[in-house]
Amino acid sequence: MRLGTVIGRVTLSKTVPSYKGGRFLVVSPFDRDHFQQGSVAIEGLSRQPSLVVYDNIGAGVGETIGFIEGREAASPFDEPTPIDAINAALVDNIFYNPE
Repeated sequence: MRLGTVIGRVTLSKTVPSYKGGRFLVVSPFDRDHFQQGSVAIEGLSRQPSLVVYDNIGAGVGETIGFIEGREAASPFDEPTPIDAINAALVDNIFYNPE
């Protein structure tokens, strides 16, 4: 699982039955610089490219989420679904103190 900040939403022009009940979010994944700040609020965009994450938990713009990428992202679906990343957690607080 990786962490990132939701920076936008994606709107589809057609409805896909497999994706009913969810939406797609644009996420800026955290990089090393975000974690070097320690317990300070993690803000700003990372240098890594943003990605699109399927969300059926209800995350909003500006929230921190935990997302899963790769083959495991399609696990919650009954039938094979083309998906690369899925939101797995809404993160309230991050406590990290680098040594």
